Amino acid sequence: MNNPSINNAVANSIVEVAAAVITKPDGSFLLTCRPGGKPFSGYWEFPGGKVEANEIPLHALDRELQEELGIQIKHAYPWFTRVFSYSHATVRLRFFRVVEWQGEPFARENQQLSWQFPNNVTVTPMLPANAPILRALSLPPVFAITHACELGVDTSIMQIKRALQNGLRLIQIREKDMDKDTLRTFASQIIALAHTFDAKVLINSDVKLSREFGADGVHLTSSQLMSLFSRPGPEYGWCSASCHNSEELFMAEQFGVDFVVLGPVLPTLSHLELPSLGWRKFASLIQGYSLPVYALGGLQYEDLMSAQEQGAHGIAMMRGIA
Repeated sequence: MNNPSINNAVANSIVEVAAAVITKPDGSFLLTCRPGGKPFSGYWEFPGGKVEANEIPLHALDRELQEELGIQIKHAYPWFTRVFSYSHATVRLRFFRVVEWQGEPFARENQQLSWQFPNNVTVTPMLPANAPILRALSLPPVFAITHACELGVDTSIMQIKRALQNGLRLIQIREKDMDKDTLRTFASQIIALAHTFDAKVLINSDVKLSREFGADGVHLTSSQLMSLFSRPGPEYGWCSASCHNSEELFMAEQFGVDFVVLGPVLPTLSHLELPSLGWRKFASLIQGYSLPVYALGGLQYEDLMSAQEQGAHGIAMMRGIA
């Protein structure tokens, strides 16, 4: 039986921290090195600091960035939240993507600064809590889902090629009604095409086929997620999952998938049987969530900013790809 006093004591022992992923248009982000005299001095981290009692996390972050870097936030949106236990403290890290700020960052506390790229971090050592953050930063903002059975294989391949040329870097092959031979040919073409653009491809629901096709990972259906005993191993690459409610989001956290797709946010032809969440419910479901979330359902490229303002990492699209 839960003991409320023990649970309250554990909750009160967590140090609330707001952290900034300060990102330039070229995709680089700012890291700072902890100065001497602090725990883990010499380790690199995302800038930020402790949230004081009764302080709004974003306000705390703005204050910390002014104190540490001499900059003021102009545009930031919530990303995701991680709890991590160090030897000296357990921290709840609330990450924000800071995409616009006033001033030029400089070291006001004699710390080192370095702009880095997600797939080529050259500074070391990093704080242990940052490993999943760096992995998440390599995820692009748009996740495309194929529907070749509806469009036709040739048309779908041409559509994906145009999208790759325009910057698409993450694709899910989702062809539930396609026979195995046609799927094998289609998947092979999409994977080969995507890899020439350094894009990642996930296969929907079939772990074995994802390895056979040389895909970069697997995307689990919500029913698979709810019946799992453990997530596919790292040898299968990236692992994502579809979610529609808080129970499925919880299971995705428990199994430690890399990211989730949550929807439908707006009415969509592919999920006519499901009521749409709307942006308010979507934001409520992922508040304080620990994994990157793609919003799905009736969305277009112009909905990306709205999704990110609600805490999404990005958007997933089927018919909106062009």
